[in-house]
Amino acid sequence: MERTYIKNLKDKIGQEIMISGFVQAIRNQGGIKFIVMRDVTGTVQIVFLKENEEVFDMVNDISLESVVSVEGLVKEEKQAPGGFEIQAKHVTVLSKADSGLPIPVIEEKGGEPTDVPVRLDWRWIDLRKEENLLIFKVWTELERGFRKYFEDSDFMQIYTPSLMGTASETGADVFKLQYFDREAYLAQSPQFYKQMAQACGFEKVFVMGPVFRAEPSFTARHMTEFTGWDFEISYIDSHVDVMEEEEKLLVAGFSRLKETVLPEIQVPSTPFPKITMKEAKERLEKAGVVGGRKYDLTGEEEVELSRLIKEETGHDFVFITDWPAEARPFYHMRYEDNPSLTKSFDLLYKGLEVTTGSQREHRYDVLVSQAKEKGMGIDSIQYYLDFFKYGCPPHGGVGIGPGRLVMKILDIPSVKEATFLPRDVKRLKP
Repeated sequence: MERTYIKNLKDKIGQEIMISGFVQAIRNQGGIKFIVMRDVTGTVQIVFLKENEEVFDMVNDISLESVVSVEGLVKEEKQAPGGFEIQAKHVTVLSKADSGLPIPVIEEKGGEPTDVPVRLDWRWIDLRKEENLLIFKVWTELERGFRKYFEDSDFMQIYTPSLMGTASETGADVFKLQYFDREAYLAQSPQFYKQMAQACGFEKVFVMGPVFRAEPSFTARHMTEFTGWDFEISYIDSHVDVMEEEEKLLVAGFSRLKETVLPEIQVPSTPFPKITMKEAKERLEKAGVVGGRKYDLTGEEEVELSRLIKEETGHDFVFITDWPAEARPFYHMRYEDNPSLTKSFDLLYKGLEVTTGSQREHRYDVLVSQAKEKGMGIDSIQYYLDFFKYGCPPHGGVGIGPGRLVMKILDIPSVKEATFLPRDVKRLKP
């Protein structure tokens, strides 16, 4: 018999079907027994009647979270969740779970929730929870929305290497490893190679893949490995063009979420609010929030600034533009009339930075000068500088942290909980 997903059972009343999934709950009421089964689409109640003695007795040998197949009749039952249940006729245990689960799949009402580190130790069980399944449905649909936008806008996807012969970007916070007879590094981002694609004449590219940061951070917003979604576009006039492109991309992603798994989500209106870094600091100081970082925003400042903008505009997003050159990498383009400022931005969403972007410097001599100013060894990045030696269009792009986006979309306390298998300073397993 062909398997039926639980979400489709409402159309099968009066029919015999077969479903497969995990056993979520077991209840014995003497002459009748119930189990609740769960698959990736939902849950359903199964009833076992005493007159079917063989099947009735099998329930005694089934443990919570075992994987079973049930054949039976779908019957209307107003008292059952969803208004129907399955009367079991045959049960096959596909995989029996050990009794005594290390963590519960269903938390007891009024009980203490399981600590996050313990849940992450048993991640494959933790992710059986319905609310955790939603996290990855959001990831999936958000990416589908982004991909559809990229496809409709004639972007090309490129696949950049994680292994690099020299430290990327700043040269700090990189993982070193032995690569045969020499050292290699795990890429902090696909930035250099996105820019190379512009020198190739690709014009519009996107990248989705892992990035690595050897930062000894223990916050709810940092990991040592995470998924990055990046794009880069050519023939722009300024970083404003990049911001407008990102706005359209996010609208497409949020629209997809609204159509599929999150009907209650608010699709952001365009244009997003924009405020310069200087103005942001002035607003924060006026509000009595002083972060202590001259060229950056603390987490507290990001939260307060987002609150102020939300109160003023009703918008959950806000661009922070015109960052000081001291706070930005050497490849960010600077204003001709004020080289102390860069044509760059961060995007905050609900009080958290979720993207960083800029217009890139595409002029070879200017790049060399800015790299020297930052104290970078030119020899170590010469391969990158060569991308701009033989003609390269003006371009810019962003790096997006989808884990942070999902974290804030679903109001999850930590980006680690919004990640399938998080990696941080202390965690390398499972």
